[in-house]
Amino acid sequence: MTTPHAWPELRGIAYGGDYNPEQWSRETWREDVVLMREAGVNLVSVGIFSWALVEVAEGEFDFSWLDELLDLLHENGVHVDLGTPTASPPAWFFAKHPDAHVIDRDGRTMGFGSRGMASHSSAAYREAIVRYADALATRYAKHPAVVLWHVHNEYGVPVGEDYSPQSVNAFRGWLQEKYATLDGLNSAWGTAFWGQHYTAWEHIGAPAAAPSVVNPAQRLDFARFTDHQLRACYIAERDAIRVHADQPITTNFMANQSWTTDLWAWGREVDIVSDDHYLWAPDEDAHIGLSIAADLSRSVGGGKPWILMEHSTSAVNWQPRNIAKRPGEMARNSLTHFGRGADAILFFQWRAGRSGAEKFHSAMLPHAGTNSRVFREVAQLGGDLGRLEEVQGSTVEADVAILWDFESFWAQDLEWRPTDDISHQERIRAYYERLWRDGITVDFALPGQDLSQYKLVVAPAQYMLTAADAENLTRYVADGGTLLVSYFSAVVDENDAVHPGGFLAPLRDVLGVDVEEHLPLRAGATAGVALGGGELLGADHWQEALRLHGADVFGRYSQGPAAGEPAITRNTHGDGTAWYVSTRLDADSLKTLMNAVYADAGVSTEGLPEGLEVITRHGADASYRIAVNHNEQDAVLAADGHELLSDTEVQGSFTVPAGGVAVIRTTK
Repeated sequence: MTTPHAWPELRGIAYGGDYNPEQWSRETWREDVVLMREAGVNLVSVGIFSWALVEVAEGEFDFSWLDELLDLLHENGVHVDLGTPTASPPAWFFAKHPDAHVIDRDGRTMGFGSRGMASHSSAAYREAIVRYADALATRYAKHPAVVLWHVHNEYGVPVGEDYSPQSVNAFRGWLQEKYATLDGLNSAWGTAFWGQHYTAWEHIGAPAAAPSVVNPAQRLDFARFTDHQLRACYIAERDAIRVHADQPITTNFMANQSWTTDLWAWGREVDIVSDDHYLWAPDEDAHIGLSIAADLSRSVGGGKPWILMEHSTSAVNWQPRNIAKRPGEMARNSLTHFGRGADAILFFQWRAGRSGAEKFHSAMLPHAGTNSRVFREVAQLGGDLGRLEEVQGSTVEADVAILWDFESFWAQDLEWRPTDDISHQERIRAYYERLWRDGITVDFALPGQDLSQYKLVVAPAQYMLTAADAENLTRYVADGGTLLVSYFSAVVDENDAVHPGGFLAPLRDVLGVDVEEHLPLRAGATAGVALGGGELLGADHWQEALRLHGADVFGRYSQGPAAGEPAITRNTHGDGTAWYVSTRLDADSLKTLMNAVYADAGVSTEGLPEGLEVITRHGADASYRIAVNHNEQDAVLAADGHELLSDTEVQGSFTVPAGGVAVIRTTK
């Protein structure tokens, strides 16, 4: 096999998007490449949904139009991210292999005409995707336009779990490999409950819809199996390409917007992390959710530069209300991703499509044409990114980590939890937003990884925690770290079984506290927390009856079923400090709490103007402060150096215009 490059062979920041020329005439192709040059485009993703037009029948390939296209792009200085269109098998495939259709949890067979609709466990599908990837790489591995390979599209979206017969058979094989014996499986799944004990592997099915709640350990394992099967499909295609090609290979994640895949595991399989991100229109602070996605993409890639494979120039087409981006918002979004480590800024898509389900989705070249605000902003952004070439390859450093564990999320989201009001997404967003507003850059991390580089680790929603991971967190604190754990954490082990010793037991020593009982509140009820100095923090949804094992009480409940009892605790363990927060604090109360936690951790805040987001990228010879102003008023940033977008020297301070962005270089 060949050895992959670490990054596409591009000079400067990559800029462009999905290009679907099969929907257009040759005359339009020629117009497109001229406009791409005008807009500063240097990279396009091609072929992501072209299976039916390349493999016109099983084993019969017609590359003529793709040959012509790649030559045209190369002649015009546009590089290619060449895709395998395996998210959308052609009609002939399903006609020949009807058993490759996905079956959902309710037993319905998913039909043709959409995307992502093939069973990840179908032998015919596996054979077909490897055949296609091999043929594509054989033909284009040495084509000068191709600098990157793009496998599939958004694994797990829209279809993740598959309940077809071939998936059930594969699930049994996966379970046999994991547990080896039925005794091991029965023990892990707790099958003594409700008489579920298994005596033969062939009796085990997928956790399809049933009269009541299905075994949660079985459902958790099926989520793990689904992730494994999807990733196996990616690996099969990747390896088929790698036989012929040495360009990097990736697939586009959906960080913070899809929960089907464990991106930590996927990050180990791609040469470069790439991500698709779209603003969630109902969120008035959607730029904070964007920052979460960017930080997560960087984190699962080990801190290395990554690719923003898709985002939108304006509105999308698939939300209940598809809100258009206002002037300047596209550039702010793009440069926020850039600030948080992206060395490629790409969109879906280059030219807006006239037909199909995504015809109302915005594009770099909109239906309104070149005489439009969107295209003018696209060209402006292309020019700006050209001025930022020297930033390529620099990295982001963080003093704080937030724990993000997909398997814990899968377990927490199953049925019959103490209340429907608990959400791991909400708690992570709440703590992240507090750190964001305090100007603190964040990495995401797993509870079992080396955390020694961080001054502070926050666990907003670690419902599932293994004994080994609990030991790792305990060592982190003992060695001088500061840990904050939020409520409903360390409740169960890797099999969704309550820990021996009860809730929070694995962290009892480091936190100096455990939980006797969960006390969810009725709808609309509040749970204030009184601090020693008389200050009252606002809280709701949840309380816990705590038992102290050496921790000091930072705040007590002022009302509710636990009135007068400890609510927030602080414990010294070894050389570090561990905090436990047993209720849902509101945003203002989190600020009060986190100021005390920052003091323990030695984390300083810059005191930035509200709404001014600042991230620093570090290079070998210089650092770059990317300042994004989300306000409708100018914001003043204390700084010295050189502002790259305006080519201006900065002494003492720089005024970032309302809705604008600045990139200030400081030479080391």
